[in-house]
Amino acid sequence: MKIGLASALALLGAVSVASAQNAATIHNFEKLSLAPAGDKVVSVESVDPGNQTKEPHGAVVVRGADGKLIASYDPCKTCKYADTAWSSKGDALAFTATASGKATIYIAQNGKLRAAAVVNGVANTLRFSPDGSNLAALVTLGAHKLTGATEAGAALTGEIGVSTDEQRIAVMPVAGGALKPVSPPDTYVYEYGWAPDGKGFAATAAKGNGDNNWWIAKLVYVDANSGALRVIAAPKMQMNLPRVSPDGKSVAFIGGLMSDWGVIGGDIYVAPLAGGTPVDITPGFKGTFDAIAWQGKTMLTSALIDDRYAVVSLDPASKATKALWSAPVDVSTQRFDGAIAFSANGTIAATVTQDFIHGKEIAIGSIARLAPVTHENAALPVNVSVQSVHWKNEGFALQGWLVGPKAPASGKHPMVVIVHGGPSSSVTPRYIVAGGQHGTNFDFTYDLVAKGYYIFWPNDRGSYGQGEAFTRANIKDFGRGDMRDMLAGVDAVEKIAPVDDKRLGLYGHSYGGWFSMWANTQTRRFKAFVAGAGIADWTSYYGQNGIDQWMIPFFGASVYDDPAVYRAASPIEFIKNAKTPALLYVGERDVECPAPQSLEYWHALHSLGTPVQLYIYEGEGHHFNNPAHLIDLRRRIIGWFDEYLK
Repeated sequence: MKIGLASALALLGAVSVASAQNAATIHNFEKLSLAPAGDKVVSVESVDPGNQTKEPHGAVVVRGADGKLIASYDPCKTCKYADTAWSSKGDALAFTATASGKATIYIAQNGKLRAAAVVNGVANTLRFSPDGSNLAALVTLGAHKLTGATEAGAALTGEIGVSTDEQRIAVMPVAGGALKPVSPPDTYVYEYGWAPDGKGFAATAAKGNGDNNWWIAKLVYVDANSGALRVIAAPKMQMNLPRVSPDGKSVAFIGGLMSDWGVIGGDIYVAPLAGGTPVDITPGFKGTFDAIAWQGKTMLTSALIDDRYAVVSLDPASKATKALWSAPVDVSTQRFDGAIAFSANGTIAATVTQDFIHGKEIAIGSIARLAPVTHENAALPVNVSVQSVHWKNEGFALQGWLVGPKAPASGKHPMVVIVHGGPSSSVTPRYIVAGGQHGTNFDFTYDLVAKGYYIFWPNDRGSYGQGEAFTRANIKDFGRGDMRDMLAGVDAVEKIAPVDDKRLGLYGHSYGGWFSMWANTQTRRFKAFVAGAGIADWTSYYGQNGIDQWMIPFFGASVYDDPAVYRAASPIEFIKNAKTPALLYVGERDVECPAPQSLEYWHALHSLGTPVQLYIYEGEGHHFNNPAHLIDLRRRIIGWFDEYLK
């Protein structure tokens, strides 16, 4: 269904701030794709007044390079839209609409929208063939769960390990016809890209369990007609964003130490498409790449460099790099496209940008002048003060973000340190919104800052942004070097901000949740901990989680081959040192950090008499999808820190 401009604006609404209730309505821009000519973008847009029991329903919106609305599509009022894609000529647009275990692939062309295919299961990552005649997608037929290990796991009943979801490349004619799976039925395909002749794909893939085996995936070529698969390379690293060169001779990808599928970061490698050893063409680069776009024999990329995102040109032959644009912002398009999208000729870039004091907007323009062209969130207020903090520790140059009250009251203030997940990840700027919970992006920062707190996000060793050697610096060293980095960062903050060292709290989720559990056994500097989806015992965790393959690159061996390195980083081994009050929470069906880990930690602290509370949220996975649960969780977290820090 296509709706007109006036109706679309009415649907999407305008930004408003109801200051009397301290509520904020935000305009979301997600899943952005840039047309090859650079003259228009498509994204999924929605309006979120906050504190809703369901995620806001969006529409697929087309805008010109000036940000003005061209068209909007909303054919399914109960669906969630994603996976936007343009044809090579920009004359066709595709997207998915998902609801009730089915995914519909829509194609808009010649002013008409049609449902081109329905998948009983999951469909994502749409890509038109180079000549525009075919459309490919990743499909999981009869899926038992949503894609990715952060989603809630399927119920573990019956015989375990005999039936797994397999995500496959499927192809259909754009003019009309069935969607046909082509890649092998026993192989899970994670990412893929068309070869320029349209006869096949470069992809990353592994046989068996899709949640678990991304860390051992191989770089492969899949024939688009027969589905025949051959291995291009099998390096001992994680790989993302495979992209075939225009001459069809090479495939580039981002490779490195990555702890979560979809959280992209590393160096850029190139391998012969015919097969061969990948070569790092960005060795020693002091940043982390997360996008690749071939431009003839050269590339345009995006990279996180310290506290700024940058567009970087790259010559694979000389390995020379040059930053063409950078800003202290967060940028995003779609997970399978990287952080910044580029036009076919490489002159135009587009992304969704935000920082701590500006809400999301679409930015489009020539690379050197990439800037917002929408102003839907312009009325949102500045709610915090912001500083990028730099410090040094043990030879590392470190960076973090400090936010606090715009006009802090006199005297010292409490501070909560937030340790990011991963550990291969990084905290980048994101708008601090007032008015409670918005969607499922969990952030309670404003609620604490409004009470006078400071919030500090350290990007310790193991993070992105300082180069691959920095990301690898915590291998077999969890909770030691990175904890010393974090504590040195707190020292640096206390030199520039009125923070009360006697009222420090620490929060984390996933790796950050483990870090919080661990810190409680290693230091008395903090007066309250909150651990979300934490890990109490790496030894028992190895056998409980659904992604044990991620641990090998970080611990060096399995727990069965080197149990000592796992015990050395397990909070339960030092549990009698845990004297500080701790609030724990976890999703009932968390695949990545199962609930028994939080139960084990809760049981230990409860037995020791240390104040502890644990909440297990029904039906949730590693990422919470129920806004009502997040509203409840933020209330508990804020109350916990208030009780012990105020």
